[in-house]
Amino acid sequence: MNMLVTGGTGFLGKRLARRLNDEGHAVTIIGRNEQIGKLLEKEGIYFYQADLADSGKIENACKKIDYVFHCGALSSPWGKYDEFYQANVLGTINVINACKKENVKRLIHVSTPSLYFYFNDRLDVKENDPLPSKFVNYYAETKYLAEQEIDRAFAKGLPVVTIRPRALFGPEDTTIIPRLIRANEKRFVPLINGGNILMDLTYVDNVVDALLLCIDSPKETLGKKYNITNGETVVFKDVLEKLFSTLQKPLKTKDISYSKVIKLAQFFEWTSKYILFGKEPILTKYSVSVLAKNQTLNIDAARKELGYNPRISIEEGIEQFVEWWVAELK
Repeated sequence: MNMLVTGGTGFLGKRLARRLNDEGHAVTIIGRNEQIGKLLEKEGIYFYQADLADSGKIENACKKIDYVFHCGALSSPWGKYDEFYQANVLGTINVINACKKENVKRLIHVSTPSLYFYFNDRLDVKENDPLPSKFVNYYAETKYLAEQEIDRAFAKGLPVVTIRPRALFGPEDTTIIPRLIRANEKRFVPLINGGNILMDLTYVDNVVDALLLCIDSPKETLGKKYNITNGETVVFKDVLEKLFSTLQKPLKTKDISYSKVIKLAQFFEWTSKYILFGKEPILTKYSVSVLAKNQTLNIDAARKELGYNPRISIEEGIEQFVEWWVAELK
């Protein structure tokens, strides 16, 4: 099969492209990182350098493609609305239009469970649970708008399946775990109200498994959205202890009051917006809420309808990440 992966030079897209390539598919990736793209070309993956907002290039990339995996997005807790809109909404519209024109067999869309959260505790969230009246940031808002475009495309006949994977980690991760390691090295990892929050993590290869299941999932799954996690709720502090014991490094933490740190984040955001010309603050209300609020998802629908079964545990995933991290430091 001819497969196209948008965001193919990113964390998830790169992992997916390699798996598809290993399984014998002809794989094309769209991405902006030329260095990573050239490395993947050496592995037999075709790299097409393009911005999602470039409709002409997206259309060309979709020629003779059977399945499109739309992993590309601008994912950040901070930034200008127009930049998020261009990447996440217009980019998705361009992918949809190209899929329609080239009659792809199925579009598999990667969304986000950030849609669900607004500085509050939410446990066992299902895909059809009410969304907040206001989204937590521009990323969540524009990914929701992108989902609405996907819904409209499905209503007009485009075969689509959407997944909402939560908090990806694993080898080559450059965000979640590396940030915790750097915080520990510099000073300490902040524990808001003791770090005893319930949360979900998802090992990246489990997300790739879910994406591959969407290729041949039953007709009844078309048009639907599916939460994807590791299916094992964990406590943030326990994850930290497992990570640093595996790294064989002392864990340095400091208890911080939520009320104090959220006020600090509000100050940093105000300063960024009105004094620093929009520069990303060192702390945002969203990043604080992620470390302070219980947030877990229900994945029963993915298990039952997609046949999703997370095969790599969080403990095993941490061990594999540490093995990669240590090798990278040598």
